[in-house]
Amino acid sequence: MVVEIVSAVVIAGGVWFASSVRVVKQYEQGLIYRFGRVRSRVREPGLAVLVPFVDRLQKVNMQIVTMPVPAQDGITRDNVTVRVDAVVYFKVIDPVVAAVNVQDYRSAVGQVAQTSLRSIIGKSDLDDLLSNRERLNEGLELMIDSPALDWGIHIDRVEIKDVALPEAMKRSMSRQAEAERERRARVISADGELQASYKLAQAAAQMSDTPAALQLRLLETVVQVSSEKNSTLVLPFPVELLRFLDAQTPKAAAPAAEAKPEPEAVEPKPEVNGHATPSPRSPGDAVLPAD
Repeated sequence: MVVEIVSAVVIAGGVWFASSVRVVKQYEQGLIYRFGRVRSRVREPGLAVLVPFVDRLQKVNMQIVTMPVPAQDGITRDNVTVRVDAVVYFKVIDPVVAAVNVQDYRSAVGQVAQTSLRSIIGKSDLDDLLSNRERLNEGLELMIDSPALDWGIHIDRVEIKDVALPEAMKRSMSRQAEAERERRARVISADGELQASYKLAQAAAQMSDTPAALQLRLLETVVQVSSEKNSTLVLPFPVELLRFLDAQTPKAAAPAAEAKPEPEAVEPKPEVNGHATPSPRSPGDAVLPAD
């Protein structure tokens, strides 16, 4: 009889202990609800003793939660249709507020992240979405963190993962980038030509003072061309030699046909029978009628 009583007491004690003891893991914190009212004291990791049939334990995960935000379609401020997705990192900082003030804090954070992402797309340009993501991430984090503080949630980080563009926009951007690279290549080439012209001008001034330098440069050019084993060798003719030959060649006399002969002076002959002998007429002299 005594043994049966002791056994019943042990069994009852075991049932009571099993119903009153809970284990809270290291990354969790426990909330105690006594008759439906939450206790202000939060149970730390370890064993938590409850009052059977009176207390109820709720465990809240305190780890950082990684939540992907579904891709959102939107139109940027410069009227470009894009599809943007992001990821949100958050954690619970006040388990009592997170469990009491909002029914499902995970779903609430996800919905706020989606609406904030749509809003940030409409306020930004396409260039900002592609190249200035750090500033957009900070703005998106502030937009999500503002309502999350009332839920006992801290937004640790928000990042935009990918920006999907239409195919026509991708082709336009590729053509723009190609044109920009071609422009820079032309500018660099023109700058090189300008620097080369300065150096060539200096070299020409130096060679004009030393004529032998020009001959040496000519021979060096011939050697470079001949080293390529070509069947035809083009030998440049120095301009100085042409100038020398032009200076040594006498100028041709003007054609004799172009020179006009001067009229010969005719002396008047002495008078014969009281009349002077007329001088020969030139083709332009007038003929006077006889008396």
